[in-house]
Amino acid sequence: MPSMSAEELFLPSTPGKFKDKSHRHFHRCSSSTSTLFLWALFLLALTAAYLTFQPSATSYFTTGPHWESRVRSSAQIHRPNGFSVLVTGAAGFVGSHVSLALKKRGDGVVGLDNFNHYYDPALKSARKDLLSSHHIFIVDGDINNAKLLAKLFDIAKFTHVMHLAAQAGVRYAMENPHSYIHSNIAGLVTLLEASKSANPQPSVVWASSSSVYGLNEKAPFSESDRTDKPASLYAATKKAGEEITHTYNHIYGLSITGLRFFTVYGPWGRPDMAYFSFTRDILQGKPITVYRGKNHADLARDFTYIDDVVKGCIGSLDTAKKSTGSGGKKRGPAQFRIFNLGNTSPVTVPMMVGILEKHLKIKAKKNVLDMPGNGDVPFTHANISYAHKEFGYNPTTDLQTGLKKFVKWYLSYYGYNHGNSVN
Repeated sequence: MPSMSAEELFLPSTPGKFKDKSHRHFHRCSSSTSTLFLWALFLLALTAAYLTFQPSATSYFTTGPHWESRVRSSAQIHRPNGFSVLVTGAAGFVGSHVSLALKKRGDGVVGLDNFNHYYDPALKSARKDLLSSHHIFIVDGDINNAKLLAKLFDIAKFTHVMHLAAQAGVRYAMENPHSYIHSNIAGLVTLLEASKSANPQPSVVWASSSSVYGLNEKAPFSESDRTDKPASLYAATKKAGEEITHTYNHIYGLSITGLRFFTVYGPWGRPDMAYFSFTRDILQGKPITVYRGKNHADLARDFTYIDDVVKGCIGSLDTAKKSTGSGGKKRGPAQFRIFNLGNTSPVTVPMMVGILEKHLKIKAKKNVLDMPGNGDVPFTHANISYAHKEFGYNPTTDLQTGLKKFVKWYLSYYGYNHGNSVN
């Protein structure tokens, strides 16, 4: 693999293939002996299922003086009025970029990632190596591990949490729906429980998704638009996350900021994203599948370059107010916000393919099909006026420029040059 500068070596995060974790609370009931017997059998079955489906990452973790020392060192702040930030999904695409940006400006950063196999874990390991070279420690663990989270909050008094760990992907939900519940709902609640019980409570910034707009046809999408018609299970879990975070804000005084990302792309992006898989298949001479919507309309996405998203994440952290609770008890109203982080310039998928063809200098073999009912939506378009007003969010990278940078990284990292070069 060709050597690369640290500035180019960034990577993605996405929680992956988890099995279901069932929790049931049984109320006292009086019934016939046969009914009680059936309840007992049901309870035994659930207990067996619970034990069977427990991910190993939640059952134990290894600590010790050296481990604790690495956490403290990584969390140490190196600038006046700096932050100490726990970044979940730190070995991921957005997580690695945000972690490095925070560390470079002198903030303390501790990462948490479970390095699952939703996509090639070698990418995540490479990101971990990059962050380690910048003295960022990534803990190998699961956000559902309450004991691990409590230990981390005890060792490092985090001022902020940047929660980017999640099970991503719209279509994968049709194969493994339980992984979305495990990561995006159960994992979020476990993290919020740890945050509200911490003393001091951190401010929480977390990744929602533009997918919450679902079947909304009003464009551009604004934070005040209705989000009660999700088109996929992934979208539904992110919508649920917005309601859950509001509850913890209301009851426990946690400062909460949700970020609705719009199709983030760039170097070290997720391999399950279309632009990434299209690049691979075009280089290998394989046909790509381009979907179209109703009446043969082209699908369009508000592609947002990773550097712009990082600026939005940092701006959200910088303007997040302190939580108002202490030890799980609210002392006053706390800040609650939701921002769109997009590019405001939707591009059709065929246009995106054309840009890739230009930079790869290879013509794509295309199969054009009608969009299946798998949870995808026909278009996305962000209204970013609220984020611009609150912290000056202003994306500056167009798709032509962003994809050129991605292709340059891809050819360098994978070595699929096919005699072609990127200028």
